[in-house]
Amino acid sequence: MKFGTMYEESQPVAIVGGSDGRARRLAQVCQAAGLATINSVLELVRRSAAEPELVHQVGEVVDSVQGIEAETVDWAPPLPDPSKILGVAFNNKELMKKAHRDPGVPNFFMKPPSALQGHNKPIVVDPDWGAVIPEPEICAVIGSRCKHIEVDEVPEKIFGYVIHNDVTSHGLKFQKDSIAVTYDSDLARPEFYTWRNLNGPDDTDAYYVYHTRSKGTDTFGPMGPWIVTRDEIANPNDLTVVGTLDGEEFTRDHTGNYRFSVEECVAEASRYFTLEAGDLISFGTTGKGVGRFPRGHKSLLIGEETGTISIKIDPLGQLSNPIVHKKGGA
Repeated sequence: MKFGTMYEESQPVAIVGGSDGRARRLAQVCQAAGLATINSVLELVRRSAAEPELVHQVGEVVDSVQGIEAETVDWAPPLPDPSKILGVAFNNKELMKKAHRDPGVPNFFMKPPSALQGHNKPIVVDPDWGAVIPEPEICAVIGSRCKHIEVDEVPEKIFGYVIHNDVTSHGLKFQKDSIAVTYDSDLARPEFYTWRNLNGPDDTDAYYVYHTRSKGTDTFGPMGPWIVTRDEIANPNDLTVVGTLDGEEFTRDHTGNYRFSVEECVAEASRYFTLEAGDLISFGTTGKGVGRFPRGHKSLLIGEETGTISIKIDPLGQLSNPIVHKKGGA
């Protein structure tokens, strides 16, 4: 099953994908199934945790409801209102080749829900922000509240998967959200330096890099078009990810190249964060380049290129977003 959200008169409306590729309003499908009305995808995910047959009941009648051509849908982010969006940094074996030290655990960061953007909606970038890049990824939708779960428990805690473009501005990060300090020797604890190579015994420099603007600026979180339920994804660690700019490939990679599997990332996250139904966890970008983009996504500078970025991951579909240059951003 596929679930998403569209805009009607500027208001988000939950939708379901039929077998013919058309969208149906979830409220109408619920009525046809004799179910209580569900007004949002977040509400659907929450109810599904308590009613395991709910998605199946919706699926039995979805094709009986009049459809809307997908090409005419005004797409919103498929789940616009998660309590949090987690990302995993450097979770690709190709990218880890440049690391001073393997951290041994996933590195997490957060994006605000306000960064979310729907299919066919623009990624808005100020060219003065410098290096801004796309990051093609798969993202999981948490299906039920969980904490301190084990790796083998993760699959049952996931509602489904969606395509995510984790747009990142290294220019904003290093211009505005980074600072270097030199610690006094009595404050320079050993664990502060296990992640990098030191320049001699008296090197007490520390580098603070914050991912707030670089990851969370408005329009930096395109997702969609659909959330595909987990029963249609045989193995999230066995998916091919292809990124294109106006049809020209800039990256082709595979989720089997993750440093940490989907299940390992979710289990590790649950040790620190209470994961709520509807939370989103994105598992890391591609690392391999194609053609004139030898470094893949890092070779595609959104502030210097025009066109439409598309990410295709079967069976999740294709997410497309045009690049827009605008002083000051969105």
